[in-house]
Amino acid sequence: MEDSITKTAISFRHVTKTYKLYKDDKQRFRAIFFKNVKCKQRKAINDVSFDVMPREAVALFGRNGAGKSTLLKMITQVTYPSSGEVEVNGRVSALLELTAGFDPEFTGRENIYFRGNLLGLKEEDVRELEPQIIEFAELGDYMDQPVRTYSSGMKARLGFAINVSIHPEILIVDEALSVGDKSFRKKCKEKIRELVEDENVTFLFVTHSTAVAEEFCTRGLVMKKGKLIFDGGISEAAAFYDEMIEREDAEKAERRRKKRERRLAEKRALEKKETL
Repeated sequence: MEDSITKTAISFRHVTKTYKLYKDDKQRFRAIFFKNVKCKQRKAINDVSFDVMPREAVALFGRNGAGKSTLLKMITQVTYPSSGEVEVNGRVSALLELTAGFDPEFTGRENIYFRGNLLGLKEEDVRELEPQIIEFAELGDYMDQPVRTYSSGMKARLGFAINVSIHPEILIVDEALSVGDKSFRKKCKEKIRELVEDENVTFLFVTHSTAVAEEFCTRGLVMKKGKLIFDGGISEAAAFYDEMIEREDAEKAERRRKKRERRLAEKRALEKKETL
């Protein structure tokens, strides 16, 4: 198993992540000192196993609450599994919270160095990358203004420019292709395509859009309620996910319809009873 793990970019082995759900702060505080404090638990990730090979482009599908965010947090080491093993090999650039990691009092230029330091880059490496980051971000004179004066879109542009310029070995994108106006979004897509196709970057794309995923990826994973329920070619994964969403939406609409009918029947029965 050890040999197979070292050959992968990302490896999950029977990974489970459990969160404790305390009823209030008092119970949470007591749990710090007493191990026998009982509370509800929720498995955000439940026995998930998969490998992503170097230079592979993989889409991750799933509705809100499916476990995608928790999975990404484990890849980026924001959180760790309750059980199982997560192995990541390579420099990770995660386009998750593009506006996070900036000091609002620093200028855009100063934040390039600040963010670069957070990403583990040496100052001389950041200095070399600075011109292309500035050119890509298209912020003009605002580059030397405090980031607190930026709109959320401007901060997202700067965050995207930094993260795609650091020569990542593993690039994680979470719906970040909606940055800026139409022309800038097109440039973002072209840059990601360049990284994936020309620079041999391992690519993990988290999205609800199967059409966009099929532009970039060759493989798809589908998550539901913390479990990995499909792993296959991107066309098959996209079709599986679209059909699942369509089926779930139809079932939800049917439940709403039946609920309305029950309420209407109860109302009519009550009105009939009152007229007797």
